[in-house]
Amino acid sequence: MQKLFLIIGSLAMAVAVALGAFGAHGLKEMLTQEMLDIFETGVRYHFYHAIGLLFIGVITHWLPDSLLLQWSGWLMVAGIVIFSGSLYSLSISGLRWLGAITPVGGLCFIAGWIMLATTLWQTM
Repeated sequence: MQKLFLIIGSLAMAVAVALGAFGAHGLKEMLTQEMLDIFETGVRYHFYHAIGLLFIGVITHWLPDSLLLQWSGWLMVAGIVIFSGSLYSLSISGLRWLGAITPVGGLCFIAGWIMLATTLWQTM
């Protein structure tokens, strides 16, 4: 799992950088400021949780068999896809109902961080 989470985290960082640049340069003239702000929120949380995935990848070096740690990583992946993905889609399409999906991704993020904290509490 260590290698997998490090690779996913690294690729998620690359995608976040690319989307951030796309938002700043490619979408600046196409979106309203409100929609651009929504897109940027997606990018910001994408970055935070890609860093979280790298952190989890490093920790799995010492705890390779921890199921809670693995769940933590997969929940962060799900959160990036659901939370950030829904904000990207909402901002570009203007379909406001996509905002109803966003909190599910937020719950994935929260659960992932709680599982990481629980893992660390149990092992340290």
